Amino acid sequence: MGLMCAIEYGSEERAAILALARQGVCQSVMTGSVALPDVEQMAPFLQPQRASFVTLESIGRLRGCIGSLEPVRPLGHDILHNACGAALHDYRFQVLEAAEPIRISVSILSPLQEMQFTSEEDLLCQLEPGKDGVLLQSGRCRSTFLPVVWTSLSQPEVFMKELKLKAGLPADYWSERVRVWRYRSESFAEAVERPACE
Repeated sequence: MGLMCAIEYGSEERAAILALARQGVCQSVMTGSVALPDVEQMAPFLQPQRASFVTLESIGRLRGCIGSLEPVRPLGHDILHNACGAALHDYRFQVLEAAEPIRISVSILSPLQEMQFTSEEDLLCQLEPGKDGVLLQSGRCRSTFLPVVWTSLSQPEVFMKELKLKAGLPADYWSERVRVWRYRSESFAEAVERPACE
């Protein structure tokens, strides 16, 4: 499978994915962990190994975001695992409380595709704003931005500078050791904020 170019999940599948993510968030908040069901008992579209991100917003601001960049478990398990992580283990935020209003969004990722470039300028010319998710790595420093980040960082130069800062690198950093992968994602979200556990 290459980069996504079309919608893969229908409205019923999206609703089921969002409901599963909310179940994972609530169970994690209430019990401190999440139970992973038998793969055979999950809907067929949740059984293939896929990478996903679960993002929480509260009062219109980021409240947690945890994800996987490579497919290492069935999609249903990955969503539950990342829902728990977003609620309890995002180091940038306090543990989520049951009464906090949240809006959940889920992104399903295509496989990573390593990019080939001769310079940072060449890399910037190849990026497709609004479409590409980007993973940057240099040595032990690593960070990613989902495609949705282009809505707030629309210029490739600014996008890449912020990605480097997120990785703990200087904004003007460049090295022959830099490796970059791109990917696409299909993202969808709940309509409104609701308490984490109702």
